[in-house]
Amino acid sequence: MADSIIELDAIDRKLLREVQRDGRASLVALAERVGLSPTPCQRRLKRLEEAGIIAGYGARVDAARLGLGLTAFVQVSLSSRAEETVEAFHAALGRMPEVLAAWAMSGETDYLIQVLARDLEDYGEFATRRLLRLPGVKDTRSAFVLRTVKPPAGVPV
Repeated sequence: MADSIIELDAIDRKLLREVQRDGRASLVALAERVGLSPTPCQRRLKRLEEAGIIAGYGARVDAARLGLGLTAFVQVSLSSRAEETVEAFHAALGRMPEVLAAWAMSGETDYLIQVLARDLEDYGEFATRRLLRLPGVKDTRSAFVLRTVKPPAGVPV
């Protein structure tokens, strides 16, 4: 969680929407879209980056076109919440390129992880040979994406 919330004005918000929509836009194009000249636009971008609001830039890659057509959301329960078990689990997840994202959760399950695989057979191999063998894993429950109704989008600003 952030240490403090940064106050944003309407131009900051518009700038964030534009950068999320097109992270490759030139400074001149961004400035024009938000109604600033390039120098103040650049200052605002730098301020947003330094504040950690803009955490980085990247490309959205179509996993299916790379042969990774199966997305699974997996609930993971650990056998122990001892610090060494949790740290070992976190480190192991960090070394697994199939795991796109992981969240520590409240409620009945300890973690929710998002996994990419080629197909169900590939996922089965991953689950039985790697995921279930991670430190402290007691139980998993998997749900598979049938169709993307609304793809991940930018943060609403």
